[in-house]
Amino acid sequence: MGCTLLLAPIASTAADRGPSTPEERKQALEYIQDFEANPLGPHAVQEREWVLRWIVEIPDIHMNVCMILDKLPKGDKKDASTVFIAETFSQTAFLIQNPDKQGDTLAQYQAGVEGALRVYEVLLKANPQDRQPYLDDLIQRREAGTLEMFVKERAEAVCKK
Repeated sequence: MGCTLLLAPIASTAADRGPSTPEERKQALEYIQDFEANPLGPHAVQEREWVLRWIVEIPDIHMNVCMILDKLPKGDKKDASTVFIAETFSQTAFLIQNPDKQGDTLAQYQAGVEGALRVYEVLLKANPQDRQPYLDDLIQRREAGTLEMFVKERAEAVCKK
């Protein structure tokens, strides 16, 4: 719901343009990589807005939105919105780099969760007191090799069509 409200004002322009260009995809990847490396950086807000607008406007990259990380704190407690955006951006980057995987929702969700965890780890370096047990548990699952099973189970539970 929050994502829908966030993107609704720019959705009306999507019908006015054609598919994404190679230059736009390259720019999106650069902005997403910069965001993942430095989500609190000096250009993060501008780059984030550009990528969000672009995701909505382009008709050729279809990301499946599902709240795999549905246990994030509500609001922006402990950077929850930044982690959610990272999940969305990582899915987008995955689809840009793997256009043949548009129908592979589990791979998309996996890429999103992994990206969200990378951003969470960067955020923790800046503010170690902002630990989130839910995300810490997912990092442990990643390290134990069980994160993929978690993503699959969550997708089956919360992303039913």
